[in-house]
Amino acid sequence: MQNEPFFKRDGQFYVPQPSCRGPWNPQSLHGRVIVGLLGFEIEAKHGSPDFMPARLTVDMYRLPNFDPIEIKTTVIRDGNRIRVVDAEFISGGVSMARASVQFLKRTENSPGESWHRPDWDAPRPADIPAPTDGRQGMGGMWAMRPITGGFGQPGPRKTWMSEVREMVEGVPLTPFQRVSLAADFSSPFANSSTEGLGYINSDVTVYLHRLPATEWIGFEVADHHATDGVAIGECWLYDEQGPIGQASCAALAQRRLSPGAPPPPAKA
Repeated sequence: MQNEPFFKRDGQFYVPQPSCRGPWNPQSLHGRVIVGLLGFEIEAKHGSPDFMPARLTVDMYRLPNFDPIEIKTTVIRDGNRIRVVDAEFISGGVSMARASVQFLKRTENSPGESWHRPDWDAPRPADIPAPTDGRQGMGGMWAMRPITGGFGQPGPRKTWMSEVREMVEGVPLTPFQRVSLAADFSSPFANSSTEGLGYINSDVTVYLHRLPATEWIGFEVADHHATDGVAIGECWLYDEQGPIGQASCAALAQRRLSPGAPPPPAKA
């Protein structure tokens, strides 16, 4: 599985590879590849240099298995300044997730000064030793350079993440695809506790004011709250030049299935 792509093409379909396997059930896909593939397809078909993908929202309402996947996109609005594109993630002929991307026309910033939170003070990824814990990055699904805190530890959490494989075989990752693929990490990073990860996210929303200029994306937990088994989590996003946006999610309390257990029901 060393650096194999997440998907291979077969005509109009994307075929999931073993690297797509998720943490909740060995027969299901990881949420990050669902979000990532939707972002990949929308950008590939409808992106352009003049428009910034300012928001990506993905609803995940079923847990896909390893059946071939088809992504269907629809242009909702294609104006001079705003372009909105929806997409549907279809696995085995069944709708499993949907996405919406809002593209905004690039122009000049408005004049004046506005307040913003201070940028994080973090060492660069090259200055942080690679972790020796094999659990970091789910055993090699991505590369990590932890900064502060971590899973199972209370208190602030910051880390760098970098993708180590292609989304689709033979297609280099673009900056937006890197963010799309990484964004699902906001849920486990913000919602995990001293008892582990007990929440499975049902959506991801990413807001970006610019695309990352480097391969490393920084995550800083901004918030987490939960009531009656419903959690929300949020992370600030950075690259090595500074802030790029934020990622947030909603999540449900969930127990991880044991190996060999039957797959969960089709609907949450």
